[in-house]
Amino acid sequence: MKKNTILYVLLVFLIVVNGVFLYNYMGLNTNNRPKEQHRDKDFIVKELNFNAAQLEEFNQKSKGHQETMIKLSDEVKELKDYLFSTLSDDTVSTRTIDSITSLVCEKETAKEKEMFYHFKMIQDISNEKQKKKFKNILFDALRQGDNANRPPPPNMEEGHRPPPRQN
Repeated sequence: MKKNTILYVLLVFLIVVNGVFLYNYMGLNTNNRPKEQHRDKDFIVKELNFNAAQLEEFNQKSKGHQETMIKLSDEVKELKDYLFSTLSDDTVSTRTIDSITSLVCEKETAKEKEMFYHFKMIQDISNEKQKKKFKNILFDALRQGDNANRPPPPNMEEGHRPPPRQN
């Protein structure tokens, strides 16, 4: 009887620990995205040192950006999931694959346009000094994913270096 009690306690403990792990693992995936994007928004506002009027305009004009980007990313993920779920199907046609990949391209294009216009809006509300700093921030961010050691873009300040890579 004593051996069974220890096993039952151990079993209950393992179930609870697994439940907590799954809750944290599954829950953080969706809840972290808005916090991460809010942090990016705060970074831009802080780095560019927006005044009250610029901050108000920035907040007003960027309201739908975050939701649009999340929606488009979710749609791309769903399309890719569907595409790769057909991997083991012997009957999947080339037309179907082309159709799905074309839809993925359209969504990715929409994401890039949304991001471009959002950055354009930030540049438009910035003064000349902020525009220069924003340009440097953008080039640094774009180089983060670049594996090649390329020279800095033209017209950059001498001695300006991008932040270290985060792997």
